[in-house]
Amino acid sequence: MDTTDFAYPTPTGRRALDRRQLLLAAAAGLLPVWAAATPRATGAATAVEVWKGPSCGCCGDWIRHLEAHGFQVKAHDTGNTDVRQRLGLPVKYGSCHTALIGGYAVEGHVPAADIRRLLKERPAAVGLAVPGMPIGSPGMDGPDYGPRRDPYDVLLVLRDGSARVWQSYR
Repeated sequence: MDTTDFAYPTPTGRRALDRRQLLLAAAAGLLPVWAAATPRATGAATAVEVWKGPSCGCCGDWIRHLEAHGFQVKAHDTGNTDVRQRLGLPVKYGSCHTALIGGYAVEGHVPAADIRRLLKERPAAVGLAVPGMPIGSPGMDGPDYGPRRDPYDVLLVLRDGSARVWQSYR
């Protein structure tokens, strides 16, 4: 067996880089770019930074939702108002926490599947938002809330401050 070629299909159907390709990517300074673009192929978790209040329980529940879906979360208990503004997310889409994931702002209780779709499709946008705190959304779905499920929309927030529905939950 030729040990200089380790190309093989991954569970996602992509082909992993062989050792020669990895060395060339590293030498060119592109390995971090490649690794960020293919987190599932490398087994690496997608990095997320979350800004929230220090005592917000639903924010912690949302963080656990992300971690259960393969995200690596770093939380800041400093509130989210300043970072929301810095990331260009209008306050009308606000919620109790703001995250930065793959260059996108994610506001509120956005499901992990919608974040994965955002990172895959890479639309020209500020990010995603679930305004308010709808019961039944990730982090707002624990036993304290009972069987209640409110309908809600995940919004794609565009750079001009407008938004369109990315995904509806009814």
